[in-house]
Amino acid sequence: MRASRRANLILLSLALPALVVLLMLGTWQVKRLQWKETLVARIEERINAEPQPLERLDDLYRNGGDIDYRPVTLSGRFDHSRERHYLATLRGESGFQVHTPMALDAGDYIFVNRGFVPYDRKDPATRESGQMAGDVTIEGLARTASTHKPSFIVPDNDPQKNIFYWKDIDAMASSAGLSTDQVRDYYVDAGPQENAGGLPIGGVTRINLPNNHLQYAITWYGLALALVGVLLVWFLRRDEETGA
Repeated sequence: MRASRRANLILLSLALPALVVLLMLGTWQVKRLQWKETLVARIEERINAEPQPLERLDDLYRNGGDIDYRPVTLSGRFDHSRERHYLATLRGESGFQVHTPMALDAGDYIFVNRGFVPYDRKDPATRESGQMAGDVTIEGLARTASTHKPSFIVPDNDPQKNIFYWKDIDAMASSAGLSTDQVRDYYVDAGPQENAGGLPIGGVTRINLPNNHLQYAITWYGLALALVGVLLVWFLRRDEETGA
């Protein structure tokens, strides 16, 4: 009898903390689900809003506002001699996103992700017809840039070869011969308007936010329920054995 009670206590001492942890994990995933749904709804609302002039976006950014995915319109001149190349894929094809500094009327610059070019069209000389000259006005989505490498598995940028694996605006500016003080620390993804010659291919913004939190919450809560079921079966059988 004493051994049976000891076994029950040992089981409870192990199972109850595990049950608490499983319930906490499930609840955390429910909160993450609510946060993710709010974020997706906010981005969807933003990308469908009317484009704002760059100057208005600048004011919002300077005041600590969130500008990510906000539609923007801007005018200036592309400095194609300073374009930077970010390794990327599009519809399964490897290549680069072309980030070109646009000279603004105020004398400073902003990098514009003009879009995707195939790997063998990295050299601007292979797509001269797409190098827009003179004053241009474009629409796109404002994007905040990374301030650090997103993961240790991401390779280091290689400014000397003009190949970037993550979007370090300061490194892009410096390698392009621009002072970081001259360049905004956010950039713009150009919209899907077609470029002459077909390249770069604009509209490459990826709005793909995985939302598996409901599945994870169900998994954790399911495991908690299974654990409760195991405990009930255990104690019912122990009662039967004790009463026999």
